[in-house]
Amino acid sequence: MSEPHPPAVRRVAEAAAAKGLKIRIVRTEKSARSAQEAAEAVGAEVGQIVKSLVFRGKDSGEPHLLLVSGANRVEDSTMTGALGEALERPDAAYVREVTGFAIGGVAPLGSSSEIAVYMDEDLFRFATVWAAAGSPNHVFEVVPLQLRSATGARLGPVR
Repeated sequence: MSEPHPPAVRRVAEAAAAKGLKIRIVRTEKSARSAQEAAEAVGAEVGQIVKSLVFRGKDSGEPHLLLVSGANRVEDSTMTGALGEALERPDAAYVREVTGFAIGGVAPLGSSSEIAVYMDEDLFRFATVWAAAGSPNHVFEVVPLQLRSATGARLGPVR
């Protein structure tokens, strides 16, 4: 019998179910804190890993959740143009406050507050992608279009 999931992981499973998204959460033996670690843990390409990155708008102070391909880095000028304001990296306390997740386990859905979501168009190069499921050791596989639908994400480039 498998052990019960931690509360943050259960929140992701419940959020997915509420959105009609059928996912199977996998517990990895090794930490999947970085995109490289996650790719190794699930046997995927780094580009198939969804980095769920929380930023804060410099003008609005509002949180933004960027779903970024593990192979990409976020380009400030691209995101400023797409979102209409510059972004800043908040501290770990802010990330936990707005998402309910610790850095390394931020999931694309199941946040504890409403957050605008923006999704890297490069994730659509893959049939499926892998995202964190609320902890550094829990992930799930999903079709990019289903992830976009479940999160209500805007789509565009990040670099």
